[in-house]
Amino acid sequence: MPELLELAERIAGEADTAKGEAIEAYLSSGREALVRVFDGEIERLSSAESAGVGVRVVRDHRVGFAWVGALDESSARGALVQARENASYTTIDEHAGLARPDGVEPASLSLWRDELVECPMESKVELAIDVERRSRDLDHRIRRVVHADYSDRIGEWAVAASTGVSACSRRTSCVLSVYVIAGEGADTATGFGCSAGRELSELDASHCAGEAVERATRLLAATKPRSAHLSVVLDRRVTAALLAVLARTLSGDEVAKGRSLFAHRVGEAIAAGHVTLVEDPSDPASWGATPSDAEGLATRRNELIAGGKLMGYLYDTHAASLAATASTGSAVRGGYRTPPSVGARAVTLVAGELSEEEILTEVGEGLFVQSITGVHSGVNPVSGDFSVGAEGLMIRGGAFAEPVREMTIASTLQRVLQHIRHVGSDLEWLPGVSAGMTVAIDDVSLGGL
Repeated sequence: MPELLELAERIAGEADTAKGEAIEAYLSSGREALVRVFDGEIERLSSAESAGVGVRVVRDHRVGFAWVGALDESSARGALVQARENASYTTIDEHAGLARPDGVEPASLSLWRDELVECPMESKVELAIDVERRSRDLDHRIRRVVHADYSDRIGEWAVAASTGVSACSRRTSCVLSVYVIAGEGADTATGFGCSAGRELSELDASHCAGEAVERATRLLAATKPRSAHLSVVLDRRVTAALLAVLARTLSGDEVAKGRSLFAHRVGEAIAAGHVTLVEDPSDPASWGATPSDAEGLATRRNELIAGGKLMGYLYDTHAASLAATASTGSAVRGGYRTPPSVGARAVTLVAGELSEEEILTEVGEGLFVQSITGVHSGVNPVSGDFSVGAEGLMIRGGAFAEPVREMTIASTLQRVLQHIRHVGSDLEWLPGVSAGMTVAIDDVSLGGL
Protein backbone atom coordinates (compact mmCIF):
# COMPACT_ATOMS: atom_id res chain seq x y z
CA MET A 1 0.00 0.00 0.00
CA PRO A 2 2.82 2.55 0.62
CA GLU A 3 3.85 1.97 -3.01
CA LEU A 4 0.37 2.98 -4.20
CA LEU A 5 0.45 6.16 -2.12
CA GLU A 6 3.98 7.06 -3.27
CA LEU A 7 2.97 6.75 -6.92
CA ALA A 8 -0.21 8.76 -6.32
CA GLU A 9 1.85 11.53 -4.70
CA ARG A 10 4.34 11.58 -7.58
CA ILE A 11 1.56 11.98 -10.15
CA ALA A 12 -0.16 14.68 -8.08
CA GLY A 13 3.18 16.43 -7.72
CA GLU A 14 3.28 17.03 -11.48
CA ALA A 15 0.74 19.86 -11.14
CA ASP A 16 1.77 23.23 -12.58
CA THR A 17 0.52 25.18 -9.58
CA ALA A 18 1.94 28.43 -10.93
CA LYS A 19 -0.67 28.24 -13.68
CA GLY A 20 -3.44 27.24 -11.29
CA GLU A 21 -3.45 23.56 -12.23
CA ALA A 22 -4.46 20.93 -9.66
CA ILE A 23 -4.03 17.17 -10.03
CA GLU A 24 -5.54 14.24 -8.16
CA ALA A 25 -4.46 10.62 -8.59
CA TYR A 26 -6.53 7.70 -7.31
CA LEU A 27 -4.99 4.21 -7.39
CA SER A 28 -6.58 0.92 -6.43
CA SER A 29 -5.98 -2.79 -6.69
CA GLY A 30 -8.23 -5.62 -5.67
CA ARG A 31 -9.04 -9.30 -5.89
CA GLU A 32 -12.48 -10.91 -5.85
CA ALA A 33 -13.65 -14.51 -5.56
CA LEU A 34 -17.06 -16.14 -6.03
CA VAL A 35 -18.16 -19.70 -5.34
CA ARG A 36 -21.68 -20.89 -6.19
CA VAL A 37 -22.80 -24.36 -5.15
CA PHE A 38 -25.81 -26.36 -6.31
CA ASP A 39 -26.73 -29.85 -5.15
CA GLY A 40 -23.38 -30.36 -3.46
CA GLU A 41 -21.36 -29.50 -6.54
CA ILE A 42 -19.58 -26.37 -7.71
CA GLU A 43 -21.81 -24.62 -10.24
CA ARG A 44 -19.64 -21.55 -10.61
CA LEU A 45 -16.17 -20.60 -9.42
CA SER A 46 -14.44 -17.41 -10.43
CA SER A 47 -11.70 -15.09 -9.30
CA ALA A 48 -10.65 -11.78 -10.76
CA GLU A 49 -8.08 -9.10 -10.15
CA SER A 50 -8.22 -5.43 -11.08
CA ALA A 51 -5.80 -2.56 -10.71
CA GLY A 52 -5.53 0.89 -12.16
CA VAL A 53 -5.20 4.65 -11.88
CA GLY A 54 -7.75 7.42 -12.29
CA VAL A 55 -6.44 10.97 -12.73
CA ARG A 56 -8.35 14.24 -12.43
CA VAL A 57 -6.94 17.52 -13.65
CA VAL A 58 -8.56 20.88 -12.80
CA ARG A 59 -7.42 23.85 -14.83
CA ASP A 60 -9.21 27.13 -15.63
CA HIS A 61 -12.38 25.81 -13.96
CA ARG A 62 -12.43 22.83 -16.31
CA VAL A 63 -12.09 19.18 -15.21
CA GLY A 64 -10.42 16.45 -17.21
CA PHE A 65 -10.49 12.80 -16.19
CA ALA A 66 -8.75 9.72 -17.56
CA TRP A 67 -7.96 6.23 -16.31
CA VAL A 68 -5.77 3.28 -17.18
CA GLY A 69 -5.97 -0.33 -16.03
CA ALA A 70 -2.37 -0.63 -14.85
CA LEU A 71 -0.28 0.54 -11.90
CA ASP A 72 3.13 1.18 -13.45
CA GLU A 73 4.45 4.73 -13.52
CA SER A 74 4.50 5.00 -17.30
CA SER A 75 0.81 4.11 -17.55
CA ALA A 76 -0.09 6.50 -14.75
CA ARG A 77 1.72 9.35 -16.48
CA GLY A 78 -0.07 8.44 -19.70
CA ALA A 79 -3.40 8.86 -17.89
CA LEU A 80 -2.21 12.26 -16.67
CA VAL A 81 -1.44 13.37 -20.21
CA GLN A 82 -4.90 12.25 -21.36
CA ALA A 83 -6.64 13.94 -18.42
CA ARG A 84 -4.89 17.22 -19.21
CA GLU A 85 -6.01 16.97 -22.81
CA ASN A 86 -9.58 16.11 -21.79
CA ALA A 87 -9.72 19.17 -19.55
CA SER A 88 -9.37 21.42 -22.58
CA TYR A 89 -12.63 20.08 -24.02
CA THR A 90 -14.92 20.20 -20.99
CA THR A 91 -17.26 23.02 -20.05
CA ILE A 92 -16.41 25.63 -17.44
CA ASP A 93 -17.58 24.81 -13.93
CA GLU A 94 -17.02 27.58 -11.39
CA HIS A 95 -17.31 25.04 -8.59
CA ALA A 96 -14.70 22.65 -9.97
CA GLY A 97 -11.93 21.87 -7.51
CA LEU A 98 -10.13 19.22 -5.52
CA ALA A 99 -10.37 18.43 -1.83
CA ARG A 100 -8.12 20.32 0.58
CA PRO A 101 -7.05 19.18 4.06
CA ASP A 102 -9.68 20.23 6.60
CA GLY A 103 -7.95 19.30 9.86
CA VAL A 104 -10.09 16.23 10.63
CA GLU A 105 -7.91 13.27 11.56
CA PRO A 106 -8.88 9.88 10.10
CA ALA A 107 -9.98 7.18 12.51
CA SER A 108 -7.63 4.25 13.11
CA LEU A 109 -9.59 1.30 11.72
CA SER A 110 -8.59 -2.36 11.52
CA LEU A 111 -10.34 -3.54 8.34
CA TRP A 112 -7.71 -5.96 6.99
CA ARG A 113 -7.44 -9.66 7.79
CA ASP A 114 -4.39 -11.63 6.67
CA GLU A 115 -6.39 -14.82 7.23
CA LEU A 116 -8.66 -14.02 4.31
CA VAL A 117 -5.78 -13.01 2.05
CA GLU A 118 -4.08 -16.35 2.65
CA CYS A 119 -7.23 -18.49 2.66
CA PRO A 120 -7.17 -21.28 0.03
CA MET A 121 -10.05 -21.61 -2.44
CA GLU A 122 -10.77 -25.08 -1.06
CA SER A 123 -11.88 -23.60 2.28
CA LYS A 124 -14.24 -21.21 0.53
CA VAL A 125 -15.78 -24.02 -1.49
CA GLU A 126 -16.21 -26.15 1.64
CA LEU A 127 -18.03 -23.32 3.37
CA ALA A 128 -20.48 -22.87 0.49
CA ILE A 129 -21.14 -26.62 0.37
CA ASP A 130 -21.65 -26.65 4.14
CA VAL A 131 -24.27 -23.90 4.15
CA GLU A 132 -26.16 -25.59 1.33
CA ARG A 133 -26.18 -28.90 3.19
CA ARG A 134 -27.31 -27.29 6.43
CA SER A 135 -30.13 -25.47 4.65
CA ARG A 136 -31.36 -28.64 2.95
CA ASP A 137 -31.25 -30.72 6.16
CA LEU A 138 -32.80 -28.26 8.61
CA ASP A 139 -36.43 -28.81 7.63
CA HIS A 140 -38.13 -31.49 5.54
CA ARG A 141 -40.19 -28.77 3.84
CA ILE A 142 -37.13 -27.38 2.06
CA ARG A 143 -37.65 -28.59 -1.48
CA ARG A 144 -34.70 -26.94 -3.08
CA VAL A 145 -31.65 -24.88 -2.32
CA VAL A 146 -31.61 -22.59 -5.33
CA HIS A 147 -28.01 -21.63 -4.71
CA ALA A 148 -25.47 -21.22 -1.94
CA ASP A 149 -22.81 -18.55 -2.49
CA TYR A 150 -19.54 -17.47 -0.99
CA SER A 151 -17.92 -14.23 -2.16
CA ASP A 152 -15.09 -12.03 -0.97
CA ARG A 153 -13.11 -8.94 -1.87
CA ILE A 154 -9.59 -7.93 -0.90
CA GLY A 155 -8.62 -4.41 -1.87
CA GLU A 156 -6.39 -1.43 -1.23
CA TRP A 157 -6.41 2.12 -2.52
CA ALA A 158 -4.56 5.42 -2.28
CA VAL A 159 -5.38 8.98 -3.29
CA ALA A 160 -3.23 12.10 -3.39
CA ALA A 161 -3.87 15.61 -4.66
CA SER A 162 -1.62 18.58 -5.33
CA THR A 163 -3.79 20.49 -2.82
CA GLY A 164 -2.13 18.54 0.01
CA VAL A 165 -4.53 15.64 0.46
CA SER A 166 -2.95 12.21 0.88
CA ALA A 167 -4.61 9.04 2.15
CA CYS A 168 -4.63 5.28 1.75
CA SER A 169 -6.43 2.28 3.17
CA ARG A 170 -7.08 -1.42 2.69
CA ARG A 171 -9.86 -3.80 3.65
CA THR A 172 -11.09 -7.36 3.35
CA SER A 173 -14.69 -8.58 3.33
CA CYS A 174 -16.57 -11.81 2.74
CA VAL A 175 -20.20 -12.90 2.53
CA LEU A 176 -21.92 -16.26 2.80
CA SER A 177 -25.49 -16.48 1.49
CA VAL A 178 -28.14 -19.03 0.62
CA TYR A 179 -31.51 -18.92 -1.14
CA VAL A 180 -34.05 -21.69 -0.54
CA ILE A 181 -37.53 -22.77 -1.62
CA ALA A 182 -39.85 -24.38 0.93
CA GLY A 183 -42.99 -26.27 -0.03
CA GLU A 184 -46.07 -27.81 1.51
CA GLY A 185 -48.59 -29.36 -0.86
CA ALA A 186 -48.94 -27.06 -3.86
CA ASP A 187 -47.72 -24.03 -1.94
CA THR A 188 -44.16 -22.72 -2.04
CA ALA A 189 -42.25 -19.86 -0.41
CA THR A 190 -38.71 -18.57 -0.66
CA GLY A 191 -36.21 -17.45 1.95
CA PHE A 192 -32.79 -15.81 1.97
CA GLY A 193 -30.08 -15.84 4.61
CA CYS A 194 -26.59 -14.37 4.83
CA SER A 195 -23.63 -13.87 7.10
CA ALA A 196 -20.91 -11.27 6.56
CA GLY A 197 -17.49 -10.56 8.01
CA ARG A 198 -13.89 -9.64 7.22
CA GLU A 199 -12.53 -13.20 7.41
CA LEU A 200 -13.94 -16.72 7.19
CA SER A 201 -13.95 -17.25 10.96
CA GLU A 202 -16.48 -14.43 11.27
CA LEU A 203 -18.97 -16.19 8.98
CA ASP A 204 -21.70 -18.31 10.59
CA ALA A 205 -23.04 -21.03 8.28
CA SER A 206 -25.54 -22.20 10.89
CA HIS A 207 -27.05 -18.72 11.28
CA CYS A 208 -27.11 -18.20 7.52
CA ALA A 209 -28.93 -21.47 6.83
CA GLY A 210 -31.30 -21.09 9.77
CA GLU A 211 -32.31 -17.60 8.69
CA ALA A 212 -33.11 -18.69 5.14
CA VAL A 213 -35.10 -21.73 6.25
CA GLU A 214 -37.09 -19.81 8.86
CA ARG A 215 -37.94 -17.00 6.48
CA ALA A 216 -39.17 -19.48 3.86
CA THR A 217 -41.11 -21.93 6.02
CA ARG A 218 -43.02 -19.33 8.03
CA LEU A 219 -44.52 -17.94 4.82
CA LEU A 220 -46.02 -21.26 3.70
CA ALA A 221 -49.80 -21.13 3.24
CA ALA A 222 -49.68 -17.34 2.99
CA THR A 223 -52.86 -15.63 1.77
CA LYS A 224 -53.74 -12.22 0.43
CA PRO A 225 -54.86 -9.95 3.32
CA ARG A 226 -57.67 -7.43 3.37
CA SER A 227 -56.81 -3.80 2.71
CA ALA A 228 -56.41 -1.72 5.84
CA HIS A 229 -54.60 1.14 7.57
CA LEU A 230 -52.49 -0.33 10.33
CA SER A 231 -49.18 -0.34 12.18
CA VAL A 232 -46.33 -2.20 10.55
CA VAL A 233 -43.15 -3.67 11.99
CA LEU A 234 -40.27 -3.77 9.54
CA ASP A 235 -37.77 -6.61 9.44
CA ARG A 236 -34.13 -5.50 9.73
CA ARG A 237 -33.47 -6.05 6.03
CA VAL A 238 -36.49 -3.99 5.04
CA THR A 239 -35.36 -1.15 7.28
CA ALA A 240 -31.90 -1.26 5.70
CA ALA A 241 -33.41 -1.03 2.20
CA LEU A 242 -35.52 2.01 3.11
CA LEU A 243 -32.59 3.74 4.83
CA ALA A 244 -30.53 3.34 1.66
CA VAL A 245 -33.28 5.13 -0.29
CA LEU A 246 -33.59 7.82 2.40
CA ALA A 247 -29.82 8.43 2.30
CA ARG A 248 -30.01 9.33 -1.38
CA THR A 249 -32.55 12.06 -0.65
CA LEU A 250 -30.08 13.59 1.82
CA SER A 251 -27.28 13.94 -0.73
CA GLY A 252 -26.17 17.53 -1.21
CA ASP A 253 -25.83 16.81 -4.93
CA GLU A 254 -29.46 15.65 -5.20
CA VAL A 255 -30.56 18.71 -3.22
CA ALA A 256 -28.67 21.03 -5.58
CA LYS A 257 -30.31 19.38 -8.59
CA GLY A 258 -33.81 19.73 -7.10
CA ARG A 259 -34.25 15.98 -6.78
CA SER A 260 -34.81 15.71 -3.02
CA LEU A 261 -38.01 16.12 -1.04
CA PHE A 262 -35.91 17.45 1.86
CA ALA A 263 -34.32 20.35 -0.02
CA HIS A 264 -34.16 23.62 1.95
CA ARG A 265 -35.60 22.05 5.10
CA VAL A 266 -32.58 22.11 7.44
CA GLY A 267 -33.72 22.85 10.97
CA GLU A 268 -37.25 21.58 10.39
CA ALA A 269 -38.80 18.66 12.27
CA ILE A 270 -39.08 15.95 9.63
CA ALA A 271 -39.26 12.87 11.88
CA ALA A 272 -40.57 11.75 15.25
CA GLY A 273 -38.75 13.43 18.13
CA HIS A 274 -36.93 10.28 19.22
CA VAL A 275 -35.47 9.59 15.77
CA THR A 276 -31.77 10.22 15.07
CA LEU A 277 -30.19 9.24 11.74
CA VAL A 278 -26.42 9.23 11.29
CA GLU A 279 -23.93 8.40 8.56
CA ASP A 280 -20.63 7.27 10.05
CA PRO A 281 -18.07 5.32 8.00
CA SER A 282 -15.55 5.83 10.81
CA ASP A 283 -17.49 3.17 12.77
CA PRO A 284 -15.41 -0.02 12.34
CA ALA A 285 -18.50 -2.21 12.74
CA SER A 286 -20.15 -0.79 9.63
CA TRP A 287 -19.87 -2.69 6.37
CA GLY A 288 -18.73 0.43 4.51
CA ALA A 289 -16.18 1.49 7.12
CA THR A 290 -13.19 3.45 5.82
CA PRO A 291 -10.88 6.00 7.44
CA SER A 292 -10.95 8.32 4.41
CA ASP A 293 -13.40 9.10 1.66
CA ALA A 294 -12.73 8.79 -2.07
CA GLU A 295 -11.15 12.28 -2.18
CA GLY A 296 -8.83 11.56 0.74
CA LEU A 297 -10.66 13.48 3.48
CA ALA A 298 -11.24 11.77 6.82
CA THR A 299 -14.64 10.18 7.22
CA ARG A 300 -16.64 11.28 10.25
CA ARG A 301 -19.92 10.96 12.10
CA ASN A 302 -22.50 13.12 10.33
CA GLU A 303 -25.83 13.61 12.08
CA LEU A 304 -28.42 13.96 9.34
CA ILE A 305 -31.45 13.90 11.63
CA ALA A 306 -31.19 14.59 15.37
CA GLY A 307 -34.16 14.61 17.70
CA GLY A 308 -36.40 14.52 14.64
CA LYS A 309 -34.87 17.66 13.08
CA LEU A 310 -33.04 17.74 9.76
CA MET A 311 -29.45 18.75 10.54
CA GLY A 312 -27.91 18.78 7.08
CA TYR A 313 -26.89 16.82 4.00
CA LEU A 314 -23.94 14.78 2.77
CA TYR A 315 -21.34 16.55 0.61
CA ASP A 316 -18.24 15.89 -1.42
CA THR A 317 -16.02 18.82 -2.41
CA HIS A 318 -18.00 19.82 -5.51
CA ALA A 319 -21.44 19.59 -3.91
CA ALA A 320 -20.13 21.49 -0.88
CA SER A 321 -18.90 24.31 -3.13
CA LEU A 322 -22.33 24.54 -4.77
CA ALA A 323 -23.91 24.90 -1.31
CA ALA A 324 -21.21 27.27 0.01
CA THR A 325 -20.36 24.84 2.80
CA ALA A 326 -17.71 22.21 3.62
CA SER A 327 -17.37 18.59 2.57
CA THR A 328 -18.68 16.03 5.05
CA GLY A 329 -16.10 13.46 3.92
CA SER A 330 -18.78 11.71 1.85
CA ALA A 331 -17.13 11.21 -1.53
CA VAL A 332 -17.46 7.74 -3.04
CA ARG A 333 -16.22 6.09 -6.24
CA GLY A 334 -17.07 3.06 -8.29
CA GLY A 335 -13.34 2.41 -8.61
CA TYR A 336 -10.45 3.98 -10.47
CA ARG A 337 -12.54 4.21 -13.64
CA THR A 338 -14.87 6.89 -12.27
CA PRO A 339 -14.44 10.32 -10.64
CA PRO A 340 -15.86 10.84 -7.14
CA SER A 341 -19.45 11.74 -6.30
CA VAL A 342 -21.56 12.15 -3.16
CA GLY A 343 -22.63 8.92 -1.50
CA ALA A 344 -23.40 7.22 1.79
CA ARG A 345 -21.42 4.31 3.20
CA ALA A 346 -22.78 3.70 6.69
CA VAL A 347 -26.28 5.00 7.41
CA THR A 348 -28.16 3.95 10.52
CA LEU A 349 -30.87 4.99 12.90
CA VAL A 350 -29.59 5.26 16.45
CA ALA A 351 -30.81 2.07 18.11
CA GLY A 352 -33.55 2.10 20.70
CA GLU A 353 -34.05 -0.12 23.75
CA LEU A 354 -36.65 -2.70 22.68
CA SER A 355 -35.96 -6.08 21.05
CA GLU A 356 -38.00 -7.36 18.11
CA GLU A 357 -40.14 -9.45 20.46
CA GLU A 358 -40.78 -6.49 22.74
CA ILE A 359 -41.76 -4.29 19.79
CA LEU A 360 -44.21 -6.93 18.56
CA THR A 361 -45.74 -7.13 22.02
CA GLU A 362 -46.05 -3.35 22.27
CA VAL A 363 -47.62 -3.00 18.81
CA GLY A 364 -50.12 -5.74 19.55
CA GLU A 365 -52.01 -5.78 16.24
CA GLY A 366 -50.58 -5.05 12.81
CA LEU A 367 -48.33 -6.40 10.07
CA PHE A 368 -44.76 -7.67 10.19
CA VAL A 369 -43.10 -6.91 6.83
CA GLN A 370 -40.48 -9.57 6.12
CA SER A 371 -39.49 -8.45 2.62
CA ILE A 372 -40.36 -5.88 -0.02
CA THR A 373 -39.97 -5.68 -3.79
CA GLY A 374 -39.70 -2.73 -6.15
CA VAL A 375 -38.17 -0.39 -3.61
CA HIS A 376 -36.05 1.47 -6.18
CA SER A 377 -38.82 1.94 -8.73
CA GLY A 378 -41.58 2.30 -6.15
CA VAL A 379 -40.16 5.28 -4.24
CA ASN A 380 -40.28 8.82 -5.65
CA PRO A 381 -37.33 10.78 -4.18
CA VAL A 382 -38.91 14.12 -5.06
CA SER A 383 -42.45 13.65 -3.73
CA GLY A 384 -41.61 10.97 -1.17
CA ASP A 385 -44.49 8.75 -2.31
CA PHE A 386 -43.84 5.04 -2.21
CA SER A 387 -45.74 1.86 -2.91
CA VAL A 388 -43.93 -1.47 -2.82
CA GLY A 389 -44.82 -5.13 -2.92
CA ALA A 390 -44.53 -6.95 0.38
CA GLU A 391 -44.88 -10.24 2.20
CA GLY A 392 -44.81 -11.09 5.88
CA LEU A 393 -47.00 -12.10 8.80
CA MET A 394 -49.93 -10.53 10.57
CA ILE A 395 -49.36 -9.56 14.19
CA ARG A 396 -52.10 -10.58 16.63
CA GLY A 397 -51.85 -10.37 20.37
CA GLY A 398 -48.27 -9.21 20.06
CA ALA A 399 -47.11 -12.34 18.24
CA PHE A 400 -46.75 -13.64 14.70
CA ALA A 401 -50.00 -14.94 13.23
CA GLU A 402 -50.98 -16.00 9.69
CA PRO A 403 -48.55 -15.37 6.81
CA VAL A 404 -49.61 -12.95 4.04
CA ARG A 405 -48.39 -12.10 0.55
CA GLU A 406 -49.55 -10.51 -2.73
CA MET A 407 -49.99 -7.12 -1.09
CA THR A 408 -48.61 -3.62 -1.23
CA ILE A 409 -47.68 -1.20 1.50
CA ALA A 410 -47.92 2.49 0.70
CA SER A 411 -47.20 5.79 2.40
CA THR A 412 -44.73 8.66 1.97
CA LEU A 413 -41.22 8.95 3.35
CA GLN A 414 -42.41 12.05 5.21
CA ARG A 415 -45.20 10.16 6.97
CA VAL A 416 -42.99 7.16 7.69
CA LEU A 417 -40.43 9.35 9.48
CA GLN A 418 -43.11 11.20 11.43
CA HIS A 419 -44.88 7.99 12.45
CA ILE A 420 -41.92 5.89 13.66
CA ARG A 421 -43.10 4.50 16.98
CA HIS A 422 -40.12 2.37 17.93
CA VAL A 423 -36.56 1.81 16.73
CA GLY A 424 -35.28 -1.58 17.83
CA SER A 425 -32.15 -2.43 19.79
CA ASP A 426 -31.20 -5.21 17.34
CA LEU A 427 -28.93 -3.14 15.09
CA GLU A 428 -27.17 -5.29 12.48
CA TRP A 429 -24.72 -4.06 9.87
CA LEU A 430 -25.51 -5.70 6.54
CA PRO A 431 -23.64 -5.69 3.23
CA GLY A 432 -24.50 -2.36 1.64
CA VAL A 433 -24.67 1.25 2.78
CA SER A 434 -27.06 0.90 5.71
CA ALA A 435 -27.69 -0.97 8.93
CA GLY A 436 -30.86 -2.83 9.76
CA MET A 437 -32.96 -2.95 12.90
CA THR A 438 -36.58 -3.67 13.71
CA VAL A 439 -38.70 -0.55 13.29
CA ALA A 440 -42.40 -0.01 14.09
CA ILE A 441 -44.35 2.56 12.06
CA ASP A 442 -47.95 3.65 12.60
CA ASP A 443 -50.63 4.41 10.00
CA VAL A 444 -49.39 2.65 6.89
CA SER A 445 -51.73 1.68 4.04
CA LEU A 446 -51.95 -2.05 3.28
CA GLY A 447 -53.33 -2.92 -0.14
CA GLY A 448 -54.77 -6.40 -0.46
CA LEU A 449 -58.27 -7.78 -1.08
